[in-house]
Amino acid sequence: MIFNQYSKQYLLVMLTAIVLYACRTGKEYQQPELGLPNQFSSISFSDTSSIADIEWKKFFTDTTLQGLIEKGISYNNDLLVAVKRIDIAKQQLNQSRALQLPEVNLLVGGQISRPSDNSLSGISIKSFLGKSYVENYSAAVNLSWEADIWGKIRGQKEMALQEYLRTTEAAKAVQTQLVADIARAYFTLLMLDKQLEVTRGNLLLRDSFVVATRLLKDAGQGTLLGVQQAEDQKQATALLITRLEQNIVLQENTLQLLTGQFPAPVLRKALLDEITEPAELPTGLPIAMVSRRPDVRAAEMDLQIANAQVGVAQANMYPALNITAGGGLESFKASNWFNIPGSLFGLAAGTIAQPIFKRKELKTKFEISKLEREQAVFRFRQSVLQATTEVANALQQTEKLKEQRMVAVSRVTSLKEAVINAHLLFKSDMADYLEVINAQQNALLAELELTIVQQEQVHAMVELYRSLGGGWK
Repeated sequence: MIFNQYSKQYLLVMLTAIVLYACRTGKEYQQPELGLPNQFSSISFSDTSSIADIEWKKFFTDTTLQGLIEKGISYNNDLLVAVKRIDIAKQQLNQSRALQLPEVNLLVGGQISRPSDNSLSGISIKSFLGKSYVENYSAAVNLSWEADIWGKIRGQKEMALQEYLRTTEAAKAVQTQLVADIARAYFTLLMLDKQLEVTRGNLLLRDSFVVATRLLKDAGQGTLLGVQQAEDQKQATALLITRLEQNIVLQENTLQLLTGQFPAPVLRKALLDEITEPAELPTGLPIAMVSRRPDVRAAEMDLQIANAQVGVAQANMYPALNITAGGGLESFKASNWFNIPGSLFGLAAGTIAQPIFKRKELKTKFEISKLEREQAVFRFRQSVLQATTEVANALQQTEKLKEQRMVAVSRVTSLKEAVINAHLLFKSDMADYLEVINAQQNALLAELELTIVQQEQVHAMVELYRSLGGGWK
């Protein structure tokens, strides 16, 4: 008989627990359908390896660039702000872990009330206590606790956890962008160095041509116009040198800004021609990029936060079970305040509060939270689409820039030979000064164009590394 009685109680408790668990609001997060392709483009291959898995110190082998990136990670203010956001989110996460604990308050108070002698209270107090005022002293500990029947507190904890993870991914995204920006700025600086070197060499060549045209004019075999044209080309080249020198200083300052430093020259030894692209640039699979790229991961965390918010908003519409308790010491006289057990008191209460009419506030918040979850789905899908497009574009650039570089190198070689031939023909009086000037100008432009192609090639490599999610390790 006793066994059956306890069995019924046990069964009732288990049934209640099952019912309460089944009544939890919200639903578990499931990643939405993304419809990703099997590979990024026809250029890439369905391989699981990716350059994004390589640490940036191993991907960028230039020691000067490594030092600049290390300095940027340590001192760039945008990245430091992102790191502090992680610390803030961590504090909020730690606080959320205590949401299921009861709230406890200590109250200590004293009160003296002196009613009118002619009032009913005054007459009653004087006849009862023999004095015209009332003292009351209390010291109490109050406890309140809400049972998490509908999973509201669990949802708040989930939101705090996802916010912490989101800020962590956001900081990684800032670092990947910073690493890429520093690398691009450094390679642009090397390009400007190369352009300055090429232009200075061309200035020497044009200076020798000015001397040659003057000698021919003095010998009666040339004209003043030829000398003036040669001088104009020399001055134009000298003007280009000053612009390049200016751009180099501005680029150095940009690079120092990225690394969190004040404007100053950047010491470097590397040359643009020494920067080589790896033989292979594997991209991995698009589905792996989704779990690797920090900004995409942050967008998914936003979706998970929005999903948890729906559950919290729904739980706010259901009854809340609150348990309160308190106890302490209370006395009409200060001398008896701590008289135990005479001054002891205690209370306990349990309430179930069901919202009935709040002008559709709770229902509206619930519907808005569902719409915000749908918005988060679209933003997540857009981030995946954007990331996939960036990888495909970077792949196309790396492939086509290889071809452009081969053409540019061949063009520079041909035009350098054309300059030599033009000078020989000019000395043999078989070509005029305009042909020499055009040959020199075309050769200069071709060399400058080659440096731009080289810069774009390394920039495309950096962009492919960043777009795949590399740079935060």
